[in-house]
Amino acid sequence: MSGASRAAAVPGLYDRASELAAVAELSARAAEGTGAVLLLTGAPGTGRTALLDQAVRDSRIRAHRVAAPGGNRVPWSGVRALLSALAPTPSAARRALRAARGPGGVPGALAALCPGEPLLLCLDDHHLWDAHSRAALDAAWRGNTGPWAWVVSFAAHHRPPEVAGARLLSLGRLSREGARCLLDDLCRVPLTASFRTRLLDEAAGHPGVLAATAVRLSSEPKAGDGPSGSVIDDVSLSEVYRGLLGSLPAECGRMLSLVAVAGEPVPDTGRPDPAAGVPDAVRPVRADAVLAVARAVRASPEALDRLVADGLLHGSREALRFDDPFLRRAVLGAVPPSRRRELSALFAPPPASRSDDGTPGADARALPGVVRGRAELARGVAGLGDGPVGDAHQVLLLAASLLREGAPEEASEARSLAMDAAWAAGDPEACAIALGASGLGGARTEAFADTDAVERDFRDGMCAALAVRLEEARAPLARVVAHDGTSDEPRRLLRAGVAALVLGDAPAAVRVHARALARVRAAAATALLPRVLEHLAYAELRAGQHERAAAHAREGLRTAESTGQRNGAAHQHAVLALAASVRGDVPAVVEHAGRALGTARAHGLVQATTLAEWAIARTELAGGLAAQAAARLAPLVGRGPRGGHFALRMLVVPCFVEAACAAGRRAEAGTAAEEFAVWAGLGLDPQAPAQLARCRALLAGEDDAADRYREALRHHEGNGNDFERARTLLAYGKWLRRRRRLVEARGPLSDALVTFERAAAGVWADQARAELRATGGAVGRRTAPGAAGELTPQQQRIAGLVAAGATNHEIADRLSLSPRTVDHHLRNVFARLGVRSRVELSGLLAHGTGDGRPSER
Repeated sequence: MSGASRAAAVPGLYDRASELAAVAELSARAAEGTGAVLLLTGAPGTGRTALLDQAVRDSRIRAHRVAAPGGNRVPWSGVRALLSALAPTPSAARRALRAARGPGGVPGALAALCPGEPLLLCLDDHHLWDAHSRAALDAAWRGNTGPWAWVVSFAAHHRPPEVAGARLLSLGRLSREGARCLLDDLCRVPLTASFRTRLLDEAAGHPGVLAATAVRLSSEPKAGDGPSGSVIDDVSLSEVYRGLLGSLPAECGRMLSLVAVAGEPVPDTGRPDPAAGVPDAVRPVRADAVLAVARAVRASPEALDRLVADGLLHGSREALRFDDPFLRRAVLGAVPPSRRRELSALFAPPPASRSDDGTPGADARALPGVVRGRAELARGVAGLGDGPVGDAHQVLLLAASLLREGAPEEASEARSLAMDAAWAAGDPEACAIALGASGLGGARTEAFADTDAVERDFRDGMCAALAVRLEEARAPLARVVAHDGTSDEPRRLLRAGVAALVLGDAPAAVRVHARALARVRAAAATALLPRVLEHLAYAELRAGQHERAAAHAREGLRTAESTGQRNGAAHQHAVLALAASVRGDVPAVVEHAGRALGTARAHGLVQATTLAEWAIARTELAGGLAAQAAARLAPLVGRGPRGGHFALRMLVVPCFVEAACAAGRRAEAGTAAEEFAVWAGLGLDPQAPAQLARCRALLAGEDDAADRYREALRHHEGNGNDFERARTLLAYGKWLRRRRRLVEARGPLSDALVTFERAAAGVWADQARAELRATGGAVGRRTAPGAAGELTPQQQRIAGLVAAGATNHEIADRLSLSPRTVDHHLRNVFARLGVRSRVELSGLLAHGTGDGRPSER
């Protein structure tokens, strides 16, 4: 339909000819047996549902529009509604739903219900469908091979589904002629020419606003006589935007109200208005002013980032604005007049009050400091998320000092965030200063008064831990875990999780951070979500839960990137690199570690740098490049400016000792192991006793090594980290095999292999499998053997190490052979496989396994 013609079937649908033509083209492709997806987006009131209804009526194939089920988004309710629309009976719908949940997914259910029949399936408000249904539909669209045309609508402030090759259409405003036709269709009372022109001008082609206003005018005959002021009232706008505003979390609604009020003209205070002459609809607002007021009225600052990420607010931190002036008016219209006056007063410049003796009053003295402190706090939070963390630390300390008298709770929050910045920077003394001490081991300063007993416990415990007075740290930090670990406040839960990690209780840290994640999701605190996921993923790494850590890190990475928190993204990349080093996914390690280091080095993120370098080194060690791994790890376990993060140094030592022993750097390995023994004796890491025994076994002579390995395995039994236990089993099995104790070696190697496979630790499983095969033990096949199946076990191991990039000397060190023996085996490998170079060998083995990796490491 063109804007000049009327819709015969559905009055009011104008200027949508191109969209309807796109749907018709999609339906025609479905009729020919080719499925496809069309994505349809639009702001509230632009007619997404009306267009889908018209498409169903116009369709020449079977068509249905399925709305988002109401209620609490019950799992699978969306798919259930879709299949119920297609099924002839309720029982058939139930059978189809069971099929949709099975291996065949939604395509299998559709094929069973409507075999070979082309369908036009219009799914309305995709963003309101339950998560299970959205995931099932995403999977169906990725492999859409049936004769089904999908038209999927979603709100403009939500991200579209990721469908390769899908066309995306956005419903815009109507032309002047289309708007005039729509108004004539819907308005049942005569309008004067001037009033009609004013209405069309104000509506600016917004179909929903025009329709709501026309309905109101039809119920109030005198309304069309030409009232003064705005023709479109708040009641009409509330009707159009009710669905959007009602679906927002309460915190986001409050923050929208603050931004809307902040954009109103400055009251007459005798001071110039910097935005004088700018229309209210596009009047920019400073984010720091909004955040300062948000803290004063206890609104969540994180909601502002979510509104920007979702596109409901636009611009920069210095100039936020509503792109949709009707949304701003609808938000303002929902604020009670008395509340609106209160908020306006908070945005107004503070009065210069005076006491009876003519000196500035207490309120006048405190208020400027508080306002400035809140602005600095907002700036520090932004820097902590995306900027040099050393700078953020200083800004947050300044904010704390400005807020100390007028807003002590906000000052406490600023100090906590300053400690986070110092921790990320790997500066223990700065951490202590943020906590209120004069430095490591120093007394608390008067400037930082306590607000409650739990905060005092946290500060005392952390200051003692930073000064390595661990007996003093245990009791107060344990009280923090016991108290804040059951809180409903995410920041208290984060504090409890940090305390649990410092105490070495990784399971408790995982539990507390998982609780924080649930609370943050329930409150829709988008800006806080990356921080919580960062803490949770790290706790899961400490607990040996690598795949769970990777899953949370991937979510945290997406959220950090969407909210512009590059520092959080760098930490998530580092966690993903560590998890990939367990799997042996070398390209993933290189990618994630590289991206982490790119930001971490520029912003002084020593913690993320240490994690990323550790991941690279662990990959090098697993690939037989012990010398490279030892060289990379040596600075991380040292002290001083070139050293690693103070809280990670001892965690890295066992990996360094293993690499250094294999690389012939036994003296350095021994020094590190002795320092690690002191650390293990503190009792803050349940893994440490077993790892210490393994380190001593690697350094021991022939008579003591076996006892040390068995001691390590005894310690492993009670600490629950299967990955570390399997590494000890692998090291013990290697030691036994190289001493020709082949029968004895098979037990620990078989146990290690099974454990690594269960943990999806592919590269480590490869090592265990190769060692077990070298003992003559039976191993299961990973994949079709390919070319590697023609080699002896020893040749396979050498070929795999060559494919991983190891030199002959490195292979000799790894396998306890001479370089001449390695060269002899390698010539036989070349001859047997018909290749002439290491490059050809690597390509042949990668092709043989079908996964891009050599068959053995």
